[in-house]
Amino acid sequence: MMDERQDPQIFPADTSKTYGLMELARGTSPLVAKEPEDTVMTFPHLVIIEVLAALAVMVLLLILSAVRDAPLEEAANPDISPSPAKAAWYLMGIQELILHMHPTWGAIIVPGLAGLALAAVPYLDRSQQDVGRWFAGPRGRRIALCTAVGTLLVVPALVALDSLKGVRSVWPGVPPLVAGIVIPLGTLLVLLAVLYAVLRQFRASVREMMIAYFTILVVGLVVLTLAMLLFRGPGMQLYWPWAMPAGH
Repeated sequence: MMDERQDPQIFPADTSKTYGLMELARGTSPLVAKEPEDTVMTFPHLVIIEVLAALAVMVLLLILSAVRDAPLEEAANPDISPSPAKAAWYLMGIQELILHMHPTWGAIIVPGLAGLALAAVPYLDRSQQDVGRWFAGPRGRRIALCTAVGTLLVVPALVALDSLKGVRSVWPGVPPLVAGIVIPLGTLLVLLAVLYAVLRQFRASVREMMIAYFTILVVGLVVLTLAMLLFRGPGMQLYWPWAMPAGH
């Protein structure tokens, strides 16, 4: 029931209510201004750093544009296709991947699956341990380093092997489905399965597995991009950069 001291305009009488305001007292609650430990405000701490980074990038771009002009080729001739015709640098990794598997798989399905895998990382790794630490600790750094070195060795070897020999050279009558999808995709899955078995052998956590596979994705994309950018010449053949034919 209501207390007689309550303002009837603020707390109108209502027989259905079983509570009322008894007293107002000054004081603080233990939950007032309660925040997670070891945290800072987004502004100005994070925002200032991001602004400074953006300004540094702008200054660097201005300096580069003042020192050296962007390379331009001659006017396009619709009757003559350039050889090789390369995509923009940020798509060269995908273009290199297309050379080794079916275009639909290399340009759409495999990159799409990689994107879905990245989106699923927060749902696969739900642990709150070592949150905010680079590579989740020293062991994660070692896993990332070993995975990066392995990727730097395996991916160029596969690119050179497929470009210089290739499935069709070894097996001339191979069906396009096998040469473009089954063999390259099977090779990729086998390598990923071998890595998973090795990580399980060392009892790696889910986060450490995510670090390993993310490292493969990033380093592999960089290697494929550099292969297309620096080593692909006329006819999409492999050349050493210093042995590239004149005009390429």
